[in-house]
Amino acid sequence: MRLSRYFLPVLKETPSEAQIVSHRYMLRAGMIKQQSAGIYSWLPLGFKVLRKIENIVHEEQMRAGHIPMQMPTIQSADLWRESNRYDGYGEEMLRMQDRHGRDMLFSPTAEEMVTDIFRAHVNSYKDLPLTLYQIQWKFRDEIRPRFGVMRGREFYMKDGYNFDLTKEDALHAYNRHLVSYLRTYERMGLQAIPMRADSGPIGGDYTHEFLVLAETGESEVFYDSEVTDLTFGDRDIDYDNVAQCQGVMDEFTARYARTDETHDAEAFDEVPEDRRRIARGIEVGQIFYFGTTYSDKLGATVVDKDQKQVSVHMGSHGIGVSRLLGAIIEASHDDKGIIWPEGVTPFHCGIVNLKQGDEEADAACEALYDQLTNAGLEPLYDDRNERAGGKFATMDLIGLPWRITVGPRGLKNGVVELTCRRTGENEELTPEAAVAKVVEIFKPHHVRGL
Repeated sequence: MRLSRYFLPVLKETPSEAQIVSHRYMLRAGMIKQQSAGIYSWLPLGFKVLRKIENIVHEEQMRAGHIPMQMPTIQSADLWRESNRYDGYGEEMLRMQDRHGRDMLFSPTAEEMVTDIFRAHVNSYKDLPLTLYQIQWKFRDEIRPRFGVMRGREFYMKDGYNFDLTKEDALHAYNRHLVSYLRTYERMGLQAIPMRADSGPIGGDYTHEFLVLAETGESEVFYDSEVTDLTFGDRDIDYDNVAQCQGVMDEFTARYARTDETHDAEAFDEVPEDRRRIARGIEVGQIFYFGTTYSDKLGATVVDKDQKQVSVHMGSHGIGVSRLLGAIIEASHDDKGIIWPEGVTPFHCGIVNLKQGDEEADAACEALYDQLTNAGLEPLYDDRNERAGGKFATMDLIGLPWRITVGPRGLKNGVVELTCRRTGENEELTPEAAVAKVVEIFKPHHVRGL
C-alpha cells in the first residue's frame, strides 16, 4: 500500500478523552473513531489489525478441532426466560422490542442460543464431543465505558461452546481450550497468565481468566513470578490426547496466580517471598465449565449408550478479539508510539523515501515495494512529499516492526537502512539483502506457528 493513497488520519495532538496508552495511540494513529460512548468505527489501520487477530484466533480454534459458525446479534428474550437469565442478567443487557411488541435483546453472550441450536439437531451420544464457536459483535451496556476498546459497550468477541457426554469429557474440552488459548496469545506476542477467577453471571465451578500484565489493567493480580517463565513455544500438541492437554494445564496452573476476586492470602503467603508479585492485569479471555446448568434448563439432552436420556455437559470459552488489540498496545509501546509484534502487524515493513522526486530514490523504493509484495508481504510505502522527520514520526506512531529507509546518500554506497522498531537498531544493507532479511523474519512458520 502507498501511503499517499491510504486513509490514515493521524493526529498530532492527543485527544483529551484518552486516558490510557492504547486509547491515545489508537486515536492518534487513525485506527478508530468514537461514534458514541463506548462505540467505535474501526478505520482501515485498526480494522486491518483486528482482522489479523481474528485470523489467528480462527486458525488456533480450528487446529484444536473446534467448528466455526455465526449466530445473530439480536436474540429473542424467550430463550433467556427459559434459562432464567433474562431478568437476572442486569442493566448491562440492551433490551428492545420489535414492531410486533416481541421482547428482544442485543446479544451479550450466546449460551442460550447455541444450546437451542444443539437441542434442535443433536440427539445421540454418537454426535459428541462437539465444540462450536463464533467471532461476533456483542453489546454490554457498561455504566461507564472508558479506556477506548478496552472497556467499550460494543466489542468483537470469540465465544465457543462445548457439548460433551460426561464431566470428564467436558473437562478435557476445558483443558484443550486452555492450551489453544496459550498458543493463540503467544502468536500475538503476548504472555497471558491463566488465573483462577470468579464465574460471574455465566455460572459454573471451573473458570480461569487469561490476563496480560499491564499498569492500566482493571484487575489486581497476585502471582508466583515463576509463572511468567513458562512459554508454549513450538510444542507439538495432540488436542485429542487427554493426558497431554492435562499436563499443559497442570504446568501452567500449578503455580499461584489469582485475580483479586479469588485471592487467598494464606495460600499466597506459602509462595517464597522473593517470588510473590502483585500487579495489574488486563483480562483477554476466560474459559468456563458449568456442567448441565443450561442443558437442564433448556432441555439439551442426548440418548447415551444405555438408551437413557441424559443432559449434556457444557462449557463456554471467550476471547476478547477487539480488546486484545488494546492489550497488545498496552504491553508493547514506547513514548513514540505502538510497537506491533510481527504476528499482528498491519503491514510487515515500512518503506521511507527520504527524497521523494529524486529519480534514483524513487526507483529504489519502487523496486523494494515490488520485491516485498512479490514475496507475499504487505509493505507500506511512504511516498508523500513530506519532510523526513514527519515520515519517521508517522512510522514510529503506527508501529510497524521493520522499516527500510532509502536516501540518495546511502544509494551512492549501494545501501539502504533497515531499522528494528522494537530495539531501534539500524543496519546498512544492500536493497536485496534488506528484502531477504525481512522475508526471512516473516516466514510462515515464524508468524503463524506452523
